[in-house]
Amino acid sequence: MTTVLALVDDLMFLSRIREAGRGAEVEVRTVRTSEALVSACREGRPALVLADLDSARLPVIAAIEALRAETDLVDVKIVGFVSHMNADRAQSGREAGCTLVLARSAFVQDLPELLRGAPGAS
Repeated sequence: MTTVLALVDDLMFLSRIREAGRGAEVEVRTVRTSEALVSACREGRPALVLADLDSARLPVIAAIEALRAETDLVDVKIVGFVSHMNADRAQSGREAGCTLVLARSAFVQDLPELLRGAPGAS
């Protein structure tokens, strides 16, 4: 089964991601630290990493940077999502290495397609 990692602590968004994952037959696993993200990517390369750039409790930017520092994992696709009013965090996500940064509203709208487009998803 295709795996997507979620660096997300917002339970509402995590619920939406998991629901969309079931529809796309994608396993959604959560990670909460830089070390957990890198380790999970090494265990089995995920099809996608979803990162809540607005999170104040998770080290999201540091985790993205840690993943991008791993030369054998630089091709892992990372989609960050952020409040449309938080342009600084969006820029930080891009600079850290997000493949794509979306406003929360666009992320919610595009989530089913993002998951269906993940390699190995149905």
